Amino acid sequence: MKSILLIGLGRFGRHIAMQLYHSGHEVMAIDENEERVNELAEYVTSAQIGDSTNRAFLESLGIKNFDVCIVTVSNDFQSSLETTYLLKELGAKKVISRAERDGQAKFLLRNGADEVVYPEKQVAHWTAIRYSSDHILDYIELDEEHSIFEVSVPREWWGKTVGEIDVRKKYNFNIMGVKENGALNVSVTPQTLLTEDKTMLVLGEARVLQKFFHI
Repeated sequence: MKSILLIGLGRFGRHIAMQLYHSGHEVMAIDENEERVNELAEYVTSAQIGDSTNRAFLESLGIKNFDVCIVTVSNDFQSSLETTYLLKELGAKKVISRAERDGQAKFLLRNGADEVVYPEKQVAHWTAIRYSSDHILDYIELDEEHSIFEVSVPREWWGKTVGEIDVRKKYNFNIMGVKENGALNVSVTPQTLLTEDKTMLVLGEARVLQKFFHI
């Protein structure tokens, strides 16, 4: 369980707060809008109405006590930038800030953000890959080079075992798990049989996976 300060309770911030709540974390939520704060009060440990660009207000929160500070202020980049800067100046351990474009990300990183998230860009990227091919069922980007895809078993692999295909040696990626009827089996062995009704979780370099699975 982590102690998290969440600043900005727009749509993105609300979704983060609720997910953190269901994951069992302690969350303090901040927003200038009283209605937003009241709507989310039941999903957070504590909630306050306040201006995150006000140094005295942030100091009163005890910034150093939080494991992570997440800034999701929307439609006001100046406030997001000032908040990010003040958090780091006040001793925040880790600051994650929302950006809507690359230029904003550069400024946020230069002014205190440890990491930057692009909700719209990341969802757009996921959607484009997910729905560009009928056999791609899910996708997770691990870093700039590596990804995990959930894919249908290629027709030429039906009825063969993982050992017979020798994926790692021949194709330079790994089969992490196999799903059948919604159940995931991560104990993949050379004897694991691949069939038409199964899907695979494959891990490897994104360019290798995209080339092999024609993504």
